[in-house]
Amino acid sequence: MHTLHLPGITPEHFLQHYWQRQPLLIRQGFRQFDDPISPDELAGLACEEQVESRLVYRRDGRWQAETGPFDSYEHLGERAWCLIVQAANHWSPEVQALVEPFSFLPKWRLDDVMISYSTTDGGVGPHIDRYDVFICQGSGKRRWRVGARGNHREFAAHEALLHTDPFEPIIDEVLEAGDILYIPPGFPHDGVTLEHAMSFSVGFRARSACDMFSALADHLIDKELGNELLADPGRPLHTQQGRIDGADFARIRAQLQAVLDDEALLADVAGGYLSRNKCQLDLQALESPYDERELAEALANDGTLLRTGGLRCFYVDATAGQGVCYVDGERLDFGPEGAGFVPVLCDHERLDAASLAPWLSQPAILAALTRWVNAGYWYLAE
Repeated sequence: MHTLHLPGITPEHFLQHYWQRQPLLIRQGFRQFDDPISPDELAGLACEEQVESRLVYRRDGRWQAETGPFDSYEHLGERAWCLIVQAANHWSPEVQALVEPFSFLPKWRLDDVMISYSTTDGGVGPHIDRYDVFICQGSGKRRWRVGARGNHREFAAHEALLHTDPFEPIIDEVLEAGDILYIPPGFPHDGVTLEHAMSFSVGFRARSACDMFSALADHLIDKELGNELLADPGRPLHTQQGRIDGADFARIRAQLQAVLDDEALLADVAGGYLSRNKCQLDLQALESPYDERELAEALANDGTLLRTGGLRCFYVDATAGQGVCYVDGERLDFGPEGAGFVPVLCDHERLDAASLAPWLSQPAILAALTRWVNAGYWYLAE
């Protein structure tokens, strides 16, 4: 288990003065840091069809990018290439453990843990991200340059690579094992490997209003909601056929506002949308599934459930008191009697016997746990 060290500041100070405001180099943020996964293990993940991976390299001075799976890297030589694997925390419990030190941020803002293995002179080029990232340096060394926010021109260095023009650095430092570089959205940056290196990027991504409205529209369509037609009895005589006057526009706005004012509806939209994973999970369904009695006995005998890497479980204050939560896009309703179970389930990666004991007598909760364990969303610790 890694412990985050913020020399000279507290997490509260970081959130007030750096989060989404300015980059920060944290020397030895992880002390005595060892790579949680080896380059060979990372290459093995990149062989898998269900794992998102990329290769970035230069050929004859031009940037190139390929998407996985990959079965060989020999044609790339010993220099100037980079292997990137997205959502590596979904496939490795050791990588998933890198998320926990950043628990002072809500899990719904977490994107994933991306890993890059880069040979000497390798990198992905100067670019700007639209998300917050903590770049945790593993083995090897990388030089990172970070510029100030500004009106930076972006261009396609390759159809899969959006680069930015050269910039003056406000940070220009070499990172070694255990160092962490925090970069908020909008700051141009460029990392170049000085010797074969591993980097572990814990990313936090917000959602745009467009994303959320799209999720709202999908929810209304799927659930056949919001079908009430605008009503305007007693309207006055209309003399300008092409005009949408102020009164009519107010009716239209009120019709839309009524949807946005439905707190339970928006809780379902937010909880369902934000709990869905964009990348596949490593779900290992049991060949010999438990029945509810067997699982209850296993948990009563000091059993502990571990959440599979990347599984997203959330609740919304507006409906948590009714026992509602969201797991991987699914809405669960345990009723008011199960409301106390919701934070137990969603706030913790481990569910031990003591925390589960008060809830195993509730049929809906035991049934859900049994279904999830059999499907691989949670698994019994060995």
